[in-house]
Amino acid sequence: MMGGRVAAIWLAVLCIPLALAAGAAPAALELQQPAPGVFVHLGKPLALDAPGHDDIANIGFVVGARCVAVIDTGGSVRVGRALRAAIGTRTALPICYVINTHVHVDHVLGNAAFRQQGTEFLGHAQLPDALTRSREFFLKNYAADLDTPASAEQIVGPDRTVAPGSDLILDLGERRLTLHAWPKAHTDCDLTVYDAKSGTLWSGDLLFVQRTPALDGSIKGWLAATDELARMPVKHVIPGHGSPGRDLASALAPERRYLQALLDQVRAELAQGKPLQQAIREVNPGSSEWLLFGATNPHNVARVYQELEWE
Repeated sequence: MMGGRVAAIWLAVLCIPLALAAGAAPAALELQQPAPGVFVHLGKPLALDAPGHDDIANIGFVVGARCVAVIDTGGSVRVGRALRAAIGTRTALPICYVINTHVHVDHVLGNAAFRQQGTEFLGHAQLPDALTRSREFFLKNYAADLDTPASAEQIVGPDRTVAPGSDLILDLGERRLTLHAWPKAHTDCDLTVYDAKSGTLWSGDLLFVQRTPALDGSIKGWLAATDELARMPVKHVIPGHGSPGRDLASALAPERRYLQALLDQVRAELAQGKPLQQAIREVNPGSSEWLLFGATNPHNVARVYQELEWE
């Protein structure tokens, strides 16, 4: 019964059918190059029901001596095509891998633009199931972000997966990427990508910078992943949302404070026997430093309430 109320509140808060089409992706994606051979396009700080919502995630690619690996493809086939065109302005090498860091729509709907012979799609071992659960929702709410007519075949899943807690090494030619699959955290299918040559970590949505972190997995698992990530000796970090940086531990600190305060405050509400609706009104782990807080925090409270209510 409680799970049903949480689901209803979650849908009311976040899963609003999109009345606005995404709008055309830019003719040419702007790219930053935080390290040699590493290119990122920064997503816009927009809500998922705003025009341009298909271009809100950080996406990009890494160029080796043999081929290219793409890390996330954006929230529409249009953005995916724009990313593919941007790759063509930087290198003539083939695209050998497309890596998805997790299931969320703003990271995966561009996959269809990269379907071609010789390109392998990779993700977390739980990603196929997550895409299966999400496919109907994607087609209902994000049909305008797919080619017409929208079809399930355009929601492309991985050819090869990485088991939770395991690594997979990809060789791009004189450049190796380490894919690490995490236990349940931001989602149940989070994957990070580390480029040893440049010391660059693509964190996916395990790291949000300025944009309010959105929880669809486990608050406890995310906190544990945050602590583990903070110990990694990296030179560059590319978050799922927000600006790239050089100090991973410092970049993670605001997110960790928010997640810990969220956990502590929801636990206190439960200890006092307060219902979910009251917890949603009262739990406020500091809104001043986060974009889109009003839209995202209620969803997070509901998810944490559901996770903690039987502990």
